[in-house]
Amino acid sequence: MNALWHGFADMGAVDRDGAFVIARGEGAHVFDTAGTRYLDATAGLWFANVGHGRGEIADAVADQLRTIAHYSNFGDLTEAPTQELAEKLSSIAPVAGSKIFFTSGGSDSVETAAKLARRYWHEQGRTDKKILVGRRLAYHGMHYASTSLGGLTPNKEGYGVLVADTRTVEWDDAKSLLALIDEVGAEQIAAFFCEPIIGAGGVYLPPEGYLAEVRQICREHDILFVADEVVTGFGRIGGSWFASTRFDLRPDLMTTAKGLTSGYLPMGAVFIAPHLAEPFFAGGTWFRHGYTYGGHAGAAAAALANLAIIEREGLLEEAARLESTLHTALAPLAEHPRVAEIRSGLGAVAAVQLVDPSEGPALVKTLRQHGISGRAAGAGAMQISPSFVMTDAQVAELADGFARALG
Repeated sequence: MNALWHGFADMGAVDRDGAFVIARGEGAHVFDTAGTRYLDATAGLWFANVGHGRGEIADAVADQLRTIAHYSNFGDLTEAPTQELAEKLSSIAPVAGSKIFFTSGGSDSVETAAKLARRYWHEQGRTDKKILVGRRLAYHGMHYASTSLGGLTPNKEGYGVLVADTRTVEWDDAKSLLALIDEVGAEQIAAFFCEPIIGAGGVYLPPEGYLAEVRQICREHDILFVADEVVTGFGRIGGSWFASTRFDLRPDLMTTAKGLTSGYLPMGAVFIAPHLAEPFFAGGTWFRHGYTYGGHAGAAAAALANLAIIEREGLLEEAARLESTLHTALAPLAEHPRVAEIRSGLGAVAAVQLVDPSEGPALVKTLRQHGISGRAAGAGAMQISPSFVMTDAQVAELADGFARALG
């Protein structure tokens, strides 16, 4: 029997068929324990932006761990690389002067933003503003608030009510948000959480003008706008560090993780606009929240090395290249009878949507037979989110592998 309980898995099937064990990675490829090489279609779980096997990041982490692995960032404590990373992130933030609150990952970041949104309104004397709004199909993580905010029904089943003051609106219709505001009143709503591109829910791109419209609605109704950039952040959007920059969203809060370290160590960060931070930086008011490993010194060293690679190798531009290349290379698959549509053309992401969503898990295994490590997301969407180092030739190989796997 398998002692490891996998996340999001039919453990009966895993016990029966065995696990797919990844032994090492190199660039845009991963290798199993038998030495078989696979193109990594998903960059791990959306995160390996700079590719696998980067010794420079490993060396930076090792040097830091030999000095001090971590201590704490509670009270007035911190470590030098953590301070340096906070300054670096603030310098590339979509809102100038943003403060940085470190977490251990994406779910932590969303949980932090949810609590801070409510706490901010409490400090403003507007204690009725508690409702947190998410969208259908959205994925915001798996903690209490993030599960409640998410718009994927299967992820909520069997737990009862987690966070009561949450609501869900349509993912692609700004008028759905307006209807909720009319129903419950803006004076009750604390924040609206928005993935610029819906990721784990199936890779859904925002309709033209949607992001600008919901951002303006939040401004007009005094609702905090939270950009969930756990997937799109640190270059995945293509051409910019963040979707919030590309679309000029100027979020009140922005949640990040994944590409911050390219997955070399777990780390997340919440970007907090100056006006939200002001009540807590004025003195005397504590935000009683934090994580033991938030701002971990080793993880900060990994992040600094990762961001340096992105800048030095022009990987923001490479992600923009992939936006175009993926769109062109995958387009012919839309004609396949098993494919409902291809979603691509914004950022280094795409989805091959199957007509029959139940075929997703089996297709994942078939893809491996054709040299591709892939993943099904949402309802039968085959996720594509490669490392930014994937070449155009490898994208063509990826598309060909999908075509052969589809049959």
